[in-house]
Amino acid sequence: MSLFTDTASEMLYPIMPIYLKSIGFSVALIGLLEGIAEATAGLSKGYFGKLSDAMNRRVPFVRLGYSLSAISKPMMAVFIFPIWIFFSRTVDRMGKGVRTGARDAMLSEEATPSTKGRIFGFHRALDTFGAVLGPSLALLYLYFYKEDYKTLFYLAFIPGVLAIVATFFLKEKTTTKKRSAERTSFFSFIRYWKDAPVNYRKVVIGLLLFALFNSSDIFLLLKAKEAGLDDSMVIGIYIFYNLVYALFAFPVGIIADKIGLRTMFLIGLCLFATVYFGMALSSNTYLIAGFFALYGMYAAATEGISKAWISNITHKKNLATAIGTYTAFQSICALLASSVAGLIWYGLGSSATFMITGVFTLLVIVYFTFAVKQPERVQ
Repeated sequence: MSLFTDTASEMLYPIMPIYLKSIGFSVALIGLLEGIAEATAGLSKGYFGKLSDAMNRRVPFVRLGYSLSAISKPMMAVFIFPIWIFFSRTVDRMGKGVRTGARDAMLSEEATPSTKGRIFGFHRALDTFGAVLGPSLALLYLYFYKEDYKTLFYLAFIPGVLAIVATFFLKEKTTTKKRSAERTSFFSFIRYWKDAPVNYRKVVIGLLLFALFNSSDIFLLLKAKEAGLDDSMVIGIYIFYNLVYALFAFPVGIIADKIGLRTMFLIGLCLFATVYFGMALSSNTYLIAGFFALYGMYAAATEGISKAWISNITHKKNLATAIGTYTAFQSICALLASSVAGLIWYGLGSSATFMITGVFTLLVIVYFTFAVKQPERVQ
């Protein structure tokens, strides 16, 4: 499901800004569109995660979430009115919010505490492989049909439909009685914070501190462009990063189960700091390519690992709530991080942006080293 859905989404990722500009969107309007879409996804992750736990159901949320993302693709090609584009993009991000908590809870329920790394790593591997297939298919299509962007939105519906079909092979694993969710308000997931295990709060505080300085990947691509790479090479290096990420995610997950999720996450943070310091100090195109390879390894060592770690220090009945709460706050922090990075870039330049992020990453490494100890599993 994740493979097909990410293939559909990433088919459109490289051409989305170009398409929106071609139908009259300004850069400011594109920024507003993405901000609203990501905020919708972020807040809805917490709510629907809480709702999934409250109802003790997973499959309906997963199925609805992937369905919303699939149908949003052709919607953006049907009409070009700004309000319709905003609605379509919000539907796509709402789909991500609906499914995330329930899906990750299902992944956790299929694993034991000692296999969480490989389970989440395998999921990230296939999900990210979609980010290799999608842009590659888009580039291939545009090579033969230049600037035919609208047709790509219809073509992206095909892998989206395959993802929906795959959801019907899911079966609900929970055997306990379904519960009512009448008292679950939109922001009720926030109350979970005070009831969460102490180690959960410590881990999530560190993750959110990191998210506050982990800006969008678009800044890395802009740095590559600044270093002299043309548009095709920038897209190519983005595909290369995702390929490295996909290839490393599963084996890294297996290793993490052996050496500890916390240890692997710290290794990932060290790779991230290396990339950002390197980007700040060098504009050599060969080194830039090497840094993107390291960046793929960083993502493999942190993205799935962080959710595996959270699922290990959370009670089973609150799995979707715990992951949804974290991802909701993470989305908000990511928005702030990108806004701050943009301001620093505008005022002080790209090198300062990457250097400041690298320094704060070192502080987060210190926090995880000394403030977050064992256990890595809920007691």
